[in-house]
Amino acid sequence: MTSSPAPRNSPARVLFASLIGTTIEFFDFYIYATAAVLVFPKLFFPTSDPTSAVLQSFATFAIAFFARPVGAAIFGHFGDRIGRKATLVAALMLMGLSTVAIGLLPTYAAIGVAAPLLLAVCRLGQGLGLGGEWGGAVLLATENAPPGKAAWYGMFPQLGAPIGFICSAASFLALDAFLTDEQFFSFGWRIPFVASALLVFVGLYVRLKIHETPAFQKALDKQERVRVPMLTVLKDHTGTLVLGTLGATATFTIFYLMTVFALSWGTSELHFTRGTFLPLQMVGMVVFALTIPLAAKIADRVGRDVALIAATAAIFLFGFAFEPLFTEGHVLLVTLFLSIGLGLMGCTYGPLGAALAELFPTSVRYTGASLTFNLAGILGASPAPYVATYLAKTYGLAAVGWYLSAMAAMTGLALIAVARRSRRGAAALAAEAAAVAR
Repeated sequence: MTSSPAPRNSPARVLFASLIGTTIEFFDFYIYATAAVLVFPKLFFPTSDPTSAVLQSFATFAIAFFARPVGAAIFGHFGDRIGRKATLVAALMLMGLSTVAIGLLPTYAAIGVAAPLLLAVCRLGQGLGLGGEWGGAVLLATENAPPGKAAWYGMFPQLGAPIGFICSAASFLALDAFLTDEQFFSFGWRIPFVASALLVFVGLYVRLKIHETPAFQKALDKQERVRVPMLTVLKDHTGTLVLGTLGATATFTIFYLMTVFALSWGTSELHFTRGTFLPLQMVGMVVFALTIPLAAKIADRVGRDVALIAATAAIFLFGFAFEPLFTEGHVLLVTLFLSIGLGLMGCTYGPLGAALAELFPTSVRYTGASLTFNLAGILGASPAPYVATYLAKTYGLAAVGWYLSAMAAMTGLALIAVARRSRRGAAALAAEAAAVAR
């Protein structure tokens, strides 16, 4: 008995569903990142000196990155077993509920030490949700992509990152414009967290309207599903998992240096106000958003490996520009600094979704791609604001740039190894096909 063909998704619906979900997820994630710099040190860690309070706030920020691989394993299991659509809906709901809960939390002044503990629990929920979101959104796009356009389709969920950040920064800028400092710290900071519920409803509505991807439906028809995708990835694709993780690490490092660390350092040591610095970051985010599709187009022409290696080499060189560009009182230099850094981030981020997805077979692709992406987040993003703050305080801003260059060098070597493995695999398949033809 043959199964009936799966209903086809329209390209516009697929791309919008992959974009809107990641936009919401990253909006939720970034409002936490902004609040971790501007709000939480004062309201949830008030007994510490200012530097310690910021570092403790960054520690709760890092929790999500350690939760994301767990979310990748959990949601990846169901994404590879029951389908992309249902899993994406569940991931979005978890992320949304966790974010709204943060906006309703009592502060340290009200319940004492329980406040930062509850904050950490909600941050854990955010991490679990985002760990399951990204892989599914990328697969929703790439598994519906026509031949030769995997990077182009795969960049649409990647656009959710700059759009989410711009929406997050805009919301805090609006609060800064219309509320006094007292009102902002009393109730204003809660508004973006609670209001995200409206965005979640939009995302759920759109995703409930899509059908399963053709690639996953084909795997179902051929009974290719594995019982425990996580174990299969760890057992049969260990090298791919390690190299893919290292190959995405610098992408995370540069992004969180340009966002969380830059916001913290710029509004403290460089004495910018948040109303001045957030627009500068938004300019950088526009550059980020523009370079994502450009890089994806180039990657579809020259190959994902070539595009990623070239962008990583540029990140390595950019590390030496930290101290001369990121300076007090120079708005144009700081804008240039943020624009170059986030532009280079876009050059790696655009092709990254398709590059990680194609490393794994369909039967474990949700789990494998999600794990790779989120393990890279642990290595590249979770320590970045903390390490950069320590290095800058101890050795100066130049040391932060050296840190970025070191991460880029590691990533570049991993990408070269991945490219060589891919070429050897392609050559082996070609030789096998030629032997069969003879």
